[in-house]
Amino acid sequence: MLIRGSLSMEHASFVGLYAVNHRLLRHSLIIPKSHFSSLDATPPSVIAAMCSKVPLISSAIVKATGSDSFNLLVNNGAAAGQVIFHTHIHIIPRKEQDCLWASESLRRQSLKLDQEASRLADLVREQLSSVSPSSSSSGNSEVSEGEGSSLSRS
Repeated sequence: MLIRGSLSMEHASFVGLYAVNHRLLRHSLIIPKSHFSSLDATPPSVIAAMCSKVPLISSAIVKATGSDSFNLLVNNGAAAGQVIFHTHIHIIPRKEQDCLWASESLRRQSLKLDQEASRLADLVREQLSSVSPSSSSSGNSEVSEGEGSSLSRS
């Protein structure tokens, strides 16, 4: 078996595993007993049986892990990230701000950077507003507000 795990459910056409040796710790897999290399090759009746247990398994894993949400994931094809070519469904428990997906991390990091940039801009504006023209270091050059919203040298 490629994935080590504890059997959490067995059905006539699939098994449910709690994955224990995987980079996404604490998640479950629903795997058909028969081999199907992709979701499109899996008979609709097998997909329906697997999906019918998602609410039960996801509820159990969310409660057991103290999570509040979950992702349901099928990587179908190499371009979609499939590396084990045997149909399977991932149920991945999630917690607020776990930044599991790189896209979430980047989006959250971008938001954090935007907030930091806004905060720094406010501080710079505050500092500029407290600087009087007579306190300029060069003596003959002063900064003043020109036309529009830009600053100009006079």
